[in-house]
Amino acid sequence: MKRFLIVCCLLGCFLSCNSDDDGVNNNPYVPNALVQFQVNLNLPQFDNLRFAGGSTYIANGGGVRGFFVFNLSGDQFFAWEASCPNHIPNDCSRMTISGVLATCACEDYEYSLANGQLLNPVEGADSFPMINYRAIKSGNIVTISNN
Repeated sequence: MKRFLIVCCLLGCFLSCNSDDDGVNNNPYVPNALVQFQVNLNLPQFDNLRFAGGSTYIANGGGVRGFFVFNLSGDQFFAWEASCPNHIPNDCSRMTISGVLATCACEDYEYSLANGQLLNPVEGADSFPMINYRAIKSGNIVTISNN
């Protein structure tokens, strides 16, 4: 089962990559919001991001409900909107992270931080992936943006 999840995450990662990413959010539930933030990996509050598989929530860096940063491989980082992509922002739609998963409290949707895909879709319900923000590492700085 563990291998299956890893293969699914990697496959989703490759399929979700788009070299023509123009930073436009096409999700009907989550509005566009400016994101421009730098993570200094030398700071103690970002210790969890120094290693592959580490993640953190950044509340005040932009986005609708903040965003998550995930260290995929040590040098490759992803940043995801913290508002559930399958709900209009409300009291339960700010997701939480646990390890490599983000969970929405509204319906307990679970998303992979490795590729942003919904892992437990409900038949007939919306199933948008997490909204991705650009994450570029240069030295010990990871710049998160959508512009």
